[in-house]
Amino acid sequence: MTATTTAPLAAAPARTVRQPPARLRAWATRAPLLPALVFMIVVTQLPFVATLVISFFDWNALYPKARRFTGLDNYRQVLTDAGLRHSVWTTVLLTAAVVLASLVIGLALALLLDRRFRGRGIVRTLLIAPFLVVPVAAALLWKHVLYNPEYGLLNGLLHYVGGPQPDWVSRTPLLAVEASLVWQWTPFMMLILLAGLQSRDQQQIEAARVDGASDWQIFRHLTLPHLRRYLELGALLGSIYIVQNFDAVFTITSGGLGTANLPYTVYQSFYQAHENGLASAAGVLVVIGSIVIATFALRVVSSLFREEVSRA
Repeated sequence: MTATTTAPLAAAPARTVRQPPARLRAWATRAPLLPALVFMIVVTQLPFVATLVISFFDWNALYPKARRFTGLDNYRQVLTDAGLRHSVWTTVLLTAAVVLASLVIGLALALLLDRRFRGRGIVRTLLIAPFLVVPVAAALLWKHVLYNPEYGLLNGLLHYVGGPQPDWVSRTPLLAVEASLVWQWTPFMMLILLAGLQSRDQQQIEAARVDGASDWQIFRHLTLPHLRRYLELGALLGSIYIVQNFDAVFTITSGGLGTANLPYTVYQSFYQAHENGLASAAGVLVVIGSIVIATFALRVVSSLFREEVSRA
């Protein structure tokens, strides 16, 4: 007998699935975001570029044929004109007063809500409500319901105790605007600081109590240093929004009595004086200031995220 040997069958080569290039995969994951990106560029960036171009022209809407390129003259006028300088100072003063007052009151309310008591959920909802009111409606509420010298709530309370009946908007115009903004932005600060309070290390606080630390010592040496980032975040975000505030100034005082901030001055220059170039230059300065503040805010937010990740 002859033994027949069969050669072993060669193993079939394994099929390798070719992966698309990394750049192609990256574009595939980003493709769903492209429509939103294009929409954002068209809605926000193109108008800003147009505003930036117009800011270099002496352009009055009443005399469109007389426009001419003036370079940085509009910016010089914004920075040297007495009325515009006053509006810049009013903007800084309004922003600083509202942010500081909102942070102090918001911290007090956050410390209150961090404690357990009956009805805390209802109280928290009521304290958040002012932030949910439309800004124009909030300004109208303060102007007519509280400040009105004839039927306002403040003068009604003063009349009940036999006090004077002042015209609040005429006597203290800037304070009237600041009070309405503080009422509206305090809940925002309260929420940020309350989140910071609830992220504290409770074991560290309990250890401090066991060692005999008082409530003030715990607040000063543990709570306040822990809230530093949250205070910075609240101040920066509040500054971004209040620098651009227009509703309260326009509704309560119509920019009169020394309350015209930079956004209201932009409105006056554009819609009343029809100075497109000057208004565009002032608007660009507002945007640049907001970007500078937003850059610091983003750094604070990123540092907070890094701290939370490291803690986890």
